[in-house]
Amino acid sequence: MSFFQEFKNFAIKGNMIDMAVGIVIGTAFNNVISTIVKKIVMPPLSMLTDGVRLSNKKYVLRSASESAEEVAVGYGELIEVLIDFFIIAFTIFLVIKLINRFKKKSEDPHDKTVETPKNIQLLSNIEKLMEEQNSLLKSKNIKE
Repeated sequence: MSFFQEFKNFAIKGNMIDMAVGIVIGTAFNNVISTIVKKIVMPPLSMLTDGVRLSNKKYVLRSASESAEEVAVGYGELIEVLIDFFIIAFTIFLVIKLINRFKKKSEDPHDKTVETPKNIQLLSNIEKLMEEQNSLLKSKNIKE
């Protein structure tokens, strides 16, 4: 199979499309969280620190002069990015936890509040039939 044929199969089967959708949604989600952190979370934190904006905090290694630009370590921006990261990580954790809860409910064949997917329902029926068959075979072997 040629390289281009493999790539065509990969793209057509939806893997590439799924990845593209995930990246687009992830980028949009990142923009939302960044805005929440910069416009909602950071202003109250700045008020608690007497109006100091974290993004402006830096450690100057060399002051600006006529011949050279300022060299500084912007640790305030790092703090904001870390806050972004923790909010994103926590949100993703909550979403995955919610998805897992629904998944667990849907996989329980005895839970009637959520419709059981057909493949799980069929597997459950096959399991019941196999148990009945095994019990019949055991009782037949005991009688003989």
